[in-house]
Amino acid sequence: MRAQTLALFGAVSDTLGGRLDIAYAEEVNPPLWEIGHVAWFEEFWIARNPERQCGAAATVESPRAASLLPASDALYDSNRVAHARRWQLPLPDARRARDYLAQARDRTRALLRQTPDDEASLYFFRLVLAHEAMHHEAGLMIAQGLGLPVPAPFPVVVPPRRDVAIDGTTLTVGADGGGFAFDNELGTHDVEVADFAIDGAPLAWRDWLPFIEGGGYEDARHWSTTGWAWRQRALPHGLPRHVARDDAFEQGLKRAAFGRWHGLALDAPVLHVSAHEAQAWCRWAGRRLPSEHEWTRAAALLGADFHAGQVWEWTASPFAPWPGFVAHAYRDYSMPWFDGRPVLKGGSFATQPFMKDARYRNFFVAGRNDVFAGLRTCAL
Repeated sequence: MRAQTLALFGAVSDTLGGRLDIAYAEEVNPPLWEIGHVAWFEEFWIARNPERQCGAAATVESPRAASLLPASDALYDSNRVAHARRWQLPLPDARRARDYLAQARDRTRALLRQTPDDEASLYFFRLVLAHEAMHHEAGLMIAQGLGLPVPAPFPVVVPPRRDVAIDGTTLTVGADGGGFAFDNELGTHDVEVADFAIDGAPLAWRDWLPFIEGGGYEDARHWSTTGWAWRQRALPHGLPRHVARDDAFEQGLKRAAFGRWHGLALDAPVLHVSAHEAQAWCRWAGRRLPSEHEWTRAAALLGADFHAGQVWEWTASPFAPWPGFVAHAYRDYSMPWFDGRPVLKGGSFATQPFMKDARYRNFFVAGRNDVFAGLRTCAL
């Protein structure tokens, strides 16, 4: 994981140079802040955490030891440093940021060698690993948004659409506390899932192209009121993000992938669409998005035949706590975001394999189209 973090940061640094300056955007962080935050998070929750062996029961209020980097809390604590301020901070340069990252990891390794092999003692080591994996994917999202030529393979192909009938059941969801879990995954409970039919794979561009060419982006009838307002504001050209018209390419459309333009490959999964677009396609096609419970049920039954993991998949379920929710020490992970934003499932080509757990609940606001997200749908 660390080698990938450093390789991506190096590729971004080589492209942007100097202070790695990028224009302000609500959906991204400055690259120098991203890399420093990864180091700070590791140090804050492991080496500086006097309750690290308490695991999920630790308290964030415990006084912390001094940081390897003076004033790091004022620079990299995402709870204390507002998003817009991150562009004005006197951040250490790339060399110092790499040094901080290496020093924090050295301390982590030393402490890990002394740590008992039990769930509570290892909890923060696993949290830090998951956190770095998320920021690596976020770094790839930044690179894609900026059109930077970093090495990252886009998903290639999904099989043709077909409905798979899934029998209803009483589904037990929620982790039981054994092994590492995020706080929003805990709270074992039963839910009733009725019979349904779901796409056997995420939608491909072959499924989306008729929506584009049939005027789906120009017809407000397919969109919710909120979604249509978003479409007019975010997609003034009436095409998905990173897609443009160009008669030099087959289909008359091209797609940008990390700074390079390619023809729109019809058998590749739809990518960089928001939940608003996903819902509009469903209205146009007479389909619907699955609930997260339907998605989980189908994934468990179909296994590899479900063809998940190339793109995140929007669901119709709002991100909400399971019964008996208790926030873990990292309180900002889940609790502030129980605001109705949709759950995404499955993982993308940029997601680390160990994060592609069927119970993992990703979550973004419905208007995010920088995420490596597509969709699959259910019959009405």
